[in-house]
Amino acid sequence: MTKKLNILFFLSILLISGCATVPIGENIATYSIGGVTYYPLVSLCDLRGVQMQYEPLLRTAYLSKDAKSVSLRAGDALILVNDKIMHLSSPVDVYQGTIVVPRQFKEQVFDILFYPTTSVSRRTTAAKIKLTKVVIDAGHGGKDPGAIGRNGLREKDANLDIAKRLSSLLNAEGVHTVLTRATDKFVPLSERVNIANRSGAELFISVHSNAVRSRSLNGLEVYYVAPSVSDSGRAALTARSVSLNLKDAVFAGSSQDLKAIVWDMIYTNSRAESIELSHSICRIMDSCVDANILGVKNARFQVLKGIRMPGILIEVGFVSNLNEEKLLKTGAYRQKLAQGILDGLRDYSQDMALVELSR
Repeated sequence: MTKKLNILFFLSILLISGCATVPIGENIATYSIGGVTYYPLVSLCDLRGVQMQYEPLLRTAYLSKDAKSVSLRAGDALILVNDKIMHLSSPVDVYQGTIVVPRQFKEQVFDILFYPTTSVSRRTTAAKIKLTKVVIDAGHGGKDPGAIGRNGLREKDANLDIAKRLSSLLNAEGVHTVLTRATDKFVPLSERVNIANRSGAELFISVHSNAVRSRSLNGLEVYYVAPSVSDSGRAALTARSVSLNLKDAVFAGSSQDLKAIVWDMIYTNSRAESIELSHSICRIMDSCVDANILGVKNARFQVLKGIRMPGILIEVGFVSNLNEEKLLKTGAYRQKLAQGILDGLRDYSQDMALVELSR
């Protein structure tokens, strides 16, 4: 069930109180933090079929499988393993918006408690999608064609077709959609952001196609807003110009500082959820689309910086690559991409943790 995060609870707590990734072992990225090797916890759980519930604002994760459980919190070296206290030599941490665990935890706790199995499926893609409204943004349009392939494919056309196919698939499952453009017209980036923020949607999906000078490069990649984009800076601006309406929450005063703190929490939560969504889409695409999955990345794209909900920008392929341009011209491949995005959304929605705003 979707978790509704209570911001007032986290406010009471407030009042009381890197390196590049490299694939190793089971094809999991690692990070070096203070000379210690860390692993992204969500990736470990995916590989071992471990159920993970994560409270982003508390920065606390709860793991469970086969009557075994682990509780851990970012910033703490103390964890609970089957309700027994264990001390790690290095604390659990957060890196680029996602919770990470030290090598000691993986080798002395996770690998022993949740040993590898031959076949792992974290959740079925046949599950009901747990979303009510999604914004779909078809990149470029009108006077802005985007990238153009050697054989004439215009990015704006592929983006729009995939966006409309995704919209139809979501509608068929009872999910309302808002398209930033439904025809070949130019929509400024600022207006796309405004459409998203006025929509009351839970998620934002921007569809693009890639192009580079190297014609051999191919594949699919998903972006979330870069950690270098200041959540506190965005929060301060938002607090001055946007009403804060949290469901089932009442604020006693109108302190700008208090509003900024809450918006900071919301933006931090949104980035964490965007990372989860990005991984879900890459994981599903890897199993259903014959494409090179380039993985999850971050960037300072204007649409991602401006939206006030979790959002991603997906580059579905390279029109600069002759083979991918050919594929992207076909309705069958575009439908396969739209279906992959849908199933990634379905996978993500099973245990998403969104801050619920009143509409």
